[in-house]
Amino acid sequence: MADRRNSVRSLFKGLAGALAAGALLMGGGVAGADTSTASEAAGNQAARGAEAWSPAAIDWKPCPDHGTAECGTLRLPVDWARPTGETFDLAVARRKATDPDRRVGVLLINPGGPGDSGVNYTLTRAQSQLSAELRSRFDIVGFDPRGVGGSRPVMCSKKLLDARPSAYPRDQEEFDRLAAYNRELREDCRRHTGPLFDHADTLSVVHDMEALRKALGERRINFFGHSYGTLIGEQYAELYGDRIRAMSLTANIDHSITGTREFLVSSATSAEDSWHQFVKWCDRARSCALHGRDVPAIWDELLKRADRGEIRDPEQPGRTLGANEIALRAFKMFYGPDWAEAAKYVARLDAQRPETRPAAAGPSEAPETGEPLDTGEPPESGQPLKAEPFPAVFCQDWRFRPRDHREFARLTAAERQAAPHMRGSPRVHAALAGCVGWPERVNNPQHRLRIAKAPKLLMMHSRHDPANPLSWAAEVRRQARGTAVLLTYEGAGHRVYDRSDCTREAMDGYLVALKVPRDGSHCAAADPASGD
Repeated sequence: MADRRNSVRSLFKGLAGALAAGALLMGGGVAGADTSTASEAAGNQAARGAEAWSPAAIDWKPCPDHGTAECGTLRLPVDWARPTGETFDLAVARRKATDPDRRVGVLLINPGGPGDSGVNYTLTRAQSQLSAELRSRFDIVGFDPRGVGGSRPVMCSKKLLDARPSAYPRDQEEFDRLAAYNRELREDCRRHTGPLFDHADTLSVVHDMEALRKALGERRINFFGHSYGTLIGEQYAELYGDRIRAMSLTANIDHSITGTREFLVSSATSAEDSWHQFVKWCDRARSCALHGRDVPAIWDELLKRADRGEIRDPEQPGRTLGANEIALRAFKMFYGPDWAEAAKYVARLDAQRPETRPAAAGPSEAPETGEPLDTGEPPESGQPLKAEPFPAVFCQDWRFRPRDHREFARLTAAERQAAPHMRGSPRVHAALAGCVGWPERVNNPQHRLRIAKAPKLLMMHSRHDPANPLSWAAEVRRQARGTAVLLTYEGAGHRVYDRSDCTREAMDGYLVALKVPRDGSHCAAADPASGD
């Protein structure tokens, strides 16, 4: 037992060193050194607190409106570096294996975001998105990460959120206004959320997941992480690799990227690639509402008209749509991909006739980054609140802080050059803009992946993912140094697991029987929107 504890402490120390190195790479100078020292100390202290924590068992009860599932909460420290301090309740849901005699274990799931609810996934989506084989062999367990859903959600004033300025400042004055707004919003959310706001980072979620493993009474867990959920999986494998039986990660995040330009440009390239896949589909599919027409010319002219304030919002008469709003709407449709719906949307906007007088300007073009939920509960000020976890998580996981408009403008120009039709990656650009003005120090700075003890991990990724480029997955696999294998789905879209029999069987076989696909394997494209 003593040897095991020494080994765990050594691993924690190594990870803390890696975190410190990531901070140094990004910071530079005295500020970078201060950040790395603070990160190392906090990392060591939080690791010790998490390793010593003994959670109580979860009191499972039938879920309201979902009688076949169980719900419960797990009380955990807000700050793992101070485990005797303030606590919060982690919301958990479980669907037991439908074939208990052949049960393999628990399958913990995080569907991404940051901001998506694992509880909601377990209750409403798991039945349709997971195969009968997985549901029969595993207890499907979803949890809401801290700051999300039922786990002390990050709450902010709705009125302030609605006043968000543009994520595309045109000069230093607008850049300063964006920074001031972000600082005001940050303080507003901290005030309405409490101390957990300052500990919404993914590394804290990783410690929460280890506490959940203990509370479930499982020696080893199975984990399925999608998109931002892959970051939870990657960092869990670093810290608690020997507690994993199997781990499948789809649409992977590369948390080693320290350069802001590299992060933006790689994301923009991925969005532009998905746009080209949409255009190719329209060229060959008669069901495309733009089939037989010059789709790139229609698209580019549509965005120019939007720049001039000539495109009305069909869902909100009286306001105009900006070019970046249109790009964001299409970008979201590429996730499916729902190319047919994207074509209808573009055709509908293109068909608008110019008016003598343009419609009134709409609200700011800052694309939404999370999935805000109106609680309906008025705060002390009498104003309604919304849940808005995205900036609290993203800005504590990534140290991207453009310092002035000149730097921000250079970054925007670089992403537009990489994606001239999509004008960058709308959601990633907004995420970066949301961190302008935040403190330099982050709880979970970028670092290269270091996995010391873990079984073979299965990574799956779409070649034409609109949000997370395949290059990110390839880099994570390389950093894993033989611990991970990568299977590429040759089609489009953000989801991977349920795209085809090939992808489904690969992951099911891995999770159920530990059949690891050959590294570099491929599954052919099977897009439902592949054409007529």
